[in-house]
Amino acid sequence: MFQAVTLCRLNGARGGFLLFPVRRFGLNFGVRWHKVTIVGVGLLGGSLGLALRKRKLAVRVVGFVRRQASIAECCAAGAVDAATLDLEEAVSGADLVVLCTPIGQMRALAERFRRVLQPGAIVTDVGSVKLPVVRQLEPLIGAVGAHFVGSHPMAGSEKTGVRAARAELFERAVCVITPTARSDLRAVAKIEELWQGLGARTIRLSPARHDALVSFSSHLPHVAAAALVRRVLDPARPAEQALLCAEGFKDTTRIASSSPQMWSDIAIANSRNLARAIDGFIAELQRFKAALARRDARALTKFFEVARSRRDAWCAAREAARGR
Repeated sequence: MFQAVTLCRLNGARGGFLLFPVRRFGLNFGVRWHKVTIVGVGLLGGSLGLALRKRKLAVRVVGFVRRQASIAECCAAGAVDAATLDLEEAVSGADLVVLCTPIGQMRALAERFRRVLQPGAIVTDVGSVKLPVVRQLEPLIGAVGAHFVGSHPMAGSEKTGVRAARAELFERAVCVITPTARSDLRAVAKIEELWQGLGARTIRLSPARHDALVSFSSHLPHVAAAALVRRVLDPARPAEQALLCAEGFKDTTRIASSSPQMWSDIAIANSRNLARAIDGFIAELQRFKAALARRDARALTKFFEVARSRRDAWCAAREAARGR
């Protein structure tokens, strides 16, 4: 097996980038960045830093954090080469900036650091909602000669903080890239190569289509899990109720332990799509309830059969794709 390595330079010494080996179709092909700035070094930001450093895809990884204690935490975790409370210092000289904060904070942060972005720098994010983020950040970043390309790695955990970060988090995960008609094509390609270099499988969707689809597959399950926990573990329920919650309940509600602030931001940002998804979910429950009222064993059995068949098929297809 051989390796293909290409060396390029753009926008002078400070704005250059290198194509560096990463695994793809038996060859190594990807982007090596001079300085990557991670804004928000929590679970996703920390995992990104660990993966970049492990795979040697960046000469230097710098993190921006809000608390003094976080500097020691993310350095001790090995997620960054350095961390700072100074946003402009963190971003200055970076050829890639990745926003890993709650989506409600991204615009304000971008307004603070955009003046120190070097020409040709690329800004991306890991947010779970794309349309409002892209609408806000694409013109804001473009106005200073840099490029914004939205991305969303479909990976995560109910755990939070850099201590929960894992270098392998993005391996075999799907990462959605959301370019627009205004996107710089070379910047889009570099962001695709970034995530591929971290082991992810990339697809392109428009920001609007992304948001419509994840409202069903990601946002609705979080609402459903939270609602189930609120109802079943309500303190007004009998004391024995919690004792009767076993592994099925634990597995079904795992994501209810996710960050409340983050999911509040997501729900508001994708409210219209999420409301439609909730309406459809309620309709499904109402159909089941109606069959239950009729004591319609055939309809109830069909309900569970369809669910099992669809889930089994999805699991098989997912594993086949992840194995390629």
